[in-house]
Amino acid sequence: MKNNNQFSSSDSALIARLPTVRGRYSENVDMSLFTWFRVGGMAEVIFRPADLEDLSGFLENKKEKSPVTVIGATSNLLVRDGGIPGVVIRLGKPFSNIVPLQKSLRVGSAALNSQVSRAALRADRTGLEFLSGIPGTIGGGLRMNAGSYGSEFKDILIEAEIMDPFGNVHVLSVDELGFKYRQCSIDSNWIFLSALFKAPLAEPDEIKSKIENIRLKRIDSQPIKEKTGGSTFSNPQGHKAWQLIEAAGCRGKRLGAAMISKKHCNFLINTGKATARELEELGNLVRCRVFDNSGVKLDWEIKRIGLTKKFHQLDAGTLK
Repeated sequence: MKNNNQFSSSDSALIARLPTVRGRYSENVDMSLFTWFRVGGMAEVIFRPADLEDLSGFLENKKEKSPVTVIGATSNLLVRDGGIPGVVIRLGKPFSNIVPLQKSLRVGSAALNSQVSRAALRADRTGLEFLSGIPGTIGGGLRMNAGSYGSEFKDILIEAEIMDPFGNVHVLSVDELGFKYRQCSIDSNWIFLSALFKAPLAEPDEIKSKIENIRLKRIDSQPIKEKTGGSTFSNPQGHKAWQLIEAAGCRGKRLGAAMISKKHCNFLINTGKATARELEELGNLVRCRVFDNSGVKLDWEIKRIGLTKKFHQLDAGTLK
């Protein structure tokens, strides 16, 4: 059983030192209950703001120097077993509006990519079909310039609304965001609030066909029914990560209850009761094997956050 007072001390708890908000604070939240990998320690405090003004007021009035971490749907996130100290901000329904405009779509950062794809279909808008193949939220997609099936966020974005660490709102163009492959230049302590996407009109049957093709491809090639977290590593320039992993003989390899997917070897899987440590160490062992085999360095695409918990030596110290 997890220690529900993991971050508490003899002094007043962090939650008592935070500013008054209209949203909701939750203390010592078990992250394994809702991360896609179903692993992770406690978040010291989670803050769910009531609206933009509530979020701005929190940042403006926060005197506590504890770290602030922003998370989305946790579909591409590995939370370490030691948990996340400080305040975790998770935007909810007030930040998930989807509004069709004349030739564009205004989307809140908490909206799920799949929801946006379906909303675009209902409004007869094209260009956003690829979002149906990307788990997670719009905010997470903006943060990492997510992409699939030949398209990425920078291809459809016009501008994004972002909040700085002091609660001020900025509107930045796609060029100002400095997008590169699976990254943007905006500091991680800035919070994406919304995006304005290109969304021209098109025939609904054409849009529906593209979404259906993506759905079938995902079912055929990805372990979408497993406890996983999306693509583990970015594709190195000139290479496919899965091909490098395959060539290094890592498909299906295990470390404890963590496994490299047999269906798509750029996916990590929690086969049962894996720890975050097992998943991360398996990933790092794969990186070493790929480098030894090909001389190519794999970079993590999955974001790993939080503290490492001290464990006894793993039962499986090598790949099987």
